[in-house]
Amino acid sequence: MSSTRYEVTRAGVSFGSALAMVISYTAHHSILWAMVHGVFSWLYVIYYAVTR
Repeated sequence: MSSTRYEVTRAGVSFGSALAMVISYTAHHSILWAMVHGVFSWLYVIYYAVTR
């Protein structure tokens, strides 16, 4: 059970980072901001959803 939870969590973090980077790049057209927002992942995705 522990390894399944780890895999799901890891996949969620990876997807969140990718989603944040795509949203950031389309909004700002900057690779640097996309990398910064990728680090914050789901926090940036939620922020973007609330403010738009």
